[in-house]
Amino acid sequence: MRGQGSVAVVCALVLAVLTVACRQTPGAGAPAAGLQDTTAATGYGEVFLGPGDCSTRGRDFREVSCGSESAWARVLSRFVERPAAGPVCPSTTDFVLHVSENRPAVDEDGDGSVPQGYACMRNLEPPHPGDPGGGGGPHTVVGDCVYSSRKGEVKETACDGSGEERPEYRVAAAVEDRSRCPAATALYVQLGGASPVGCARRV
Repeated sequence: MRGQGSVAVVCALVLAVLTVACRQTPGAGAPAAGLQDTTAATGYGEVFLGPGDCSTRGRDFREVSCGSESAWARVLSRFVERPAAGPVCPSTTDFVLHVSENRPAVDEDGDGSVPQGYACMRNLEPPHPGDPGGGGGPHTVVGDCVYSSRKGEVKETACDGSGEERPEYRVAAAVEDRSRCPAATALYVQLGGASPVGCARRV
């Protein structure tokens, strides 16, 4: 079957620690060389974990039909750059997969390799940690909650208290500069993008 057995070594990227000190994140969303088309689904098997494709869950992610009982998450975008150099994932991304080069028995085009890169994934069913307040995802957005992990640093956690850590602050607004935050702001959180400063209030 086409695409059957296509396997690449992938791992979930660890959520980057958010620093309290804010700075502009350059190049957010900018086009990059090697960018795969993310405007339409390619269909199961044409490209390993291409846009619209689905994967299984576990240590070794496999591409499967989205109608399969083992399908767990769908690819929102797929890039062949390194995450640090490539475009940012969509705001609805639940987690990011790093795709390493491999030599599977069967691959998308028969050349015996899968290109390196990363895939922006969203779970087919809840929970969706990438949604505001969900406690995860590659981005911190308005509505997310954070806790102090150590001096000068905060990390995301679920706003409903279902995470391992209790929420201490909630991002109420995103602005261009700290001076634009509301008076009730207790913490400034780095968000990136056009409005890189998150104005957080105590929960």
